[in-house]
Amino acid sequence: MEKTKKQSLLADLGLVAVAFVWGSGFVASKNALDSMSPMMLMAVRFTVAALLSGIIFRKNLKNIPKETIKAGCVIGFFLFTAFAAQMIGLQYMLAGKQAFLTATNVIMVPFIYWAVKKHRPDQYNFAAAFIMLLGLALLTMDFSAGFSFNLGDGLTLLCAFLYACHIVVVGIYSKQHDPIALTVIQLAFAAIVSLAYVLIFGEFTLAIPLPGLLNGLYLGMFCTFLAFLGQTVAQKYTNATHAAIILSLEAVFGSLLAIIILGDNFTFTMFLGCLVIFLGILTAETKWAFLQAIFLKAKPENPEKLPEL
Repeated sequence: MEKTKKQSLLADLGLVAVAFVWGSGFVASKNALDSMSPMMLMAVRFTVAALLSGIIFRKNLKNIPKETIKAGCVIGFFLFTAFAAQMIGLQYMLAGKQAFLTATNVIMVPFIYWAVKKHRPDQYNFAAAFIMLLGLALLTMDFSAGFSFNLGDGLTLLCAFLYACHIVVVGIYSKQHDPIALTVIQLAFAAIVSLAYVLIFGEFTLAIPLPGLLNGLYLGMFCTFLAFLGQTVAQKYTNATHAAIILSLEAVFGSLLAIIILGDNFTFTMFLGCLVIFLGILTAETKWAFLQAIFLKAKPENPEKLPEL
């Protein structure tokens, strides 16, 4: 029993670390964009992640069926386009603000799955969607100047939609193919397309300043490769709802680090919008099951029967 509790505690700490690393990725990306173009940054990030995963999981790549390769490429397409929209959009907005806008993908997933598999979302998903819209209005509206929705906001919401599509296709294909092989293939696909783009359009360069290179390596090694491994291992020792609560802290960490490191200036309205979006994320991911568990645990097992009047 003690061993199980220790494993659960270590899993929770591991998931907090993953959420922190993912949140720090917004700051690292913002810093790296000072040294290279968005597509060059993606080329560095995904090449590092693809090489590491390919070397470590090389046994999973032997005799891969063509169908698995095709599935991995489809997943890789959504991964590439989502990150491309995110990196380009980050040039026009605060990193902390983007962290919360990107996190809205968890609210979009059930509705995309509904369109694909005809599985209707429950009332919690609809409530989360309404909460998200309220949060987005607060986060993107400048009450002193009216509605302010710029290119960065639009691209980041496109990123959230594409990443939601990515989650849906991963969920579909991972049941039919080796998930490790799919992961390596999607990372390799994103790396190859990114490299092809920078080579064709003349953005490729080896003259990257050291700070930009270090941020790119950090994104590839920690935010992409090691974070994936950490999430996969940690979720063996905890349930999905519990993991979702912890991983949703990514947006919180991203915003806090952006304020501390980058000096992002959050207005009270933007801060309130972030809180509302976070509430929507918790509603969609957990359906507040943890509150029910707390209530049931607190409820006496043998309540005394009330006297009849």
